[in-house]
Amino acid sequence: MTREFDVVCLGAGVAGEAIAAGLRGSGLTLAVVERELVGGECPYWGCIPSKTFLRSGETLSEADRARRLAASRVDWTVDAHKVRERVLWMARNLDDTRPAAALEATGATLLRGEGRLADLRTVTIGAERLVARRAVVVANGGTAAIPSIPGLDTVEYWTHRQAALLNELPDSLAILGGGPIGIELAQAYARLGCKVTVIEAGAAFLGHEEPEAGQALRPHLEADGIQVMVGDPCVAVEAQSRAAFGRPPGHVAAAVVHLKSGASVLADRLLVATGRRANSEAWRHAGLAQTQRGWLQVDPATLEARPGVFGAGDVTGLGGFTHLAHYHGQIVARRLLGVDARADHSAVPRVTFTDPEVASIGLSEAAARAQGIDVVTAHADPGETARGYIHDFRGGMLKLVGDRSRGVLVGATWVSPRAGEGIGELVLAIKLGIPLKALADVIHPFPAFNRVLGESLGELASKVI
Repeated sequence: MTREFDVVCLGAGVAGEAIAAGLRGSGLTLAVVERELVGGECPYWGCIPSKTFLRSGETLSEADRARRLAASRVDWTVDAHKVRERVLWMARNLDDTRPAAALEATGATLLRGEGRLADLRTVTIGAERLVARRAVVVANGGTAAIPSIPGLDTVEYWTHRQAALLNELPDSLAILGGGPIGIELAQAYARLGCKVTVIEAGAAFLGHEEPEAGQALRPHLEADGIQVMVGDPCVAVEAQSRAAFGRPPGHVAAAVVHLKSGASVLADRLLVATGRRANSEAWRHAGLAQTQRGWLQVDPATLEARPGVFGAGDVTGLGGFTHLAHYHGQIVARRLLGVDARADHSAVPRVTFTDPEVASIGLSEAAARAQGIDVVTAHADPGETARGYIHDFRGGMLKLVGDRSRGVLVGATWVSPRAGEGIGELVLAIKLGIPLKALADVIHPFPAFNRVLGESLGELASKVI
């Protein structure tokens, strides 16, 4: 059977939802194809469950802090079942009934199944063919990238999907990968009493951030009992009986992770958090170009892969963020309506929701220098402020990167509690190119954490031409 629509969208994640909302009432017909749950990765297996999980651990850490600040005695017992129930509730109990209804309320037609791009105008779902008269949108996201490690297939490893939903609370957990996903889940499990080891093959964890960010965060992770191993890649994995590992018998074998140095890590569970890859199986045979890392290659401004074929969200490789996917969906919807909307990726914020948070925007110092920018920097520690002492927080960092010749901010990294809430000011500054001298004149409320920006922006402004 063949059905025709003006637009066919492959994927009902955040980008697909934004496109449906943007086309509502336009008169254009839209079909959205989804093989899993409406809403995509974030609400069910990603941002929402993992941040809810982290919040539970944060409250336990605050209870510990109360012993220093407010109480002579605080007693609590971890209730993993309670944490899991709340995580599942926030993840909609993996039920997309309401989001599906909301999508269809825009006038879009929701079709369930494994959609594949047969050509640049046709999506197939089994024997059904969907023909797009105006455009096809590829917005089917990504999935966990599993490295080729000998023996990895002999253990029942987790990806973020199993880990974020707290299916069990193991005594020990080894995590391959020290990116945002691995580090967030490491702290979540550690604060519930799990012995956690993070194994990062690169020279530093959170390798896409300024090196000072990892240096500032590491003592906080170690205070939670997390062992962070960097520069020593995993070369093999083997399963070992739980009895040999000193654990009660069970159907899941323990994992032994062998490292290049000859060291080994034993853990009840192994989490593989070594990055993401595009769900390219659905579209790569239709003649669309891929980037070197396998993402859908699009024009970063128009989000077009080919005339009449758009990419939106994680699948483009332009950034794996829910807020960026939503923005992409809005841009694509406006272009479908004939508006010359163009995406601007110069000021996309990113936050690792550990405690303290790592928030950043724009270029790192190294990236700015690589682009030939005449770089100036300013540094500060948000912990060495009135709010830092009030909050009982020590060991943060703020790094601002400016362009001396243009006199503007081009990048920032901030490590402190609630850094993700405070970085909005810097997003606006970079996006609009606000002069540093104007930013330095902004009044910040005392004694908020963002007051640390005032002096640092002033220092940066004093260094520009």
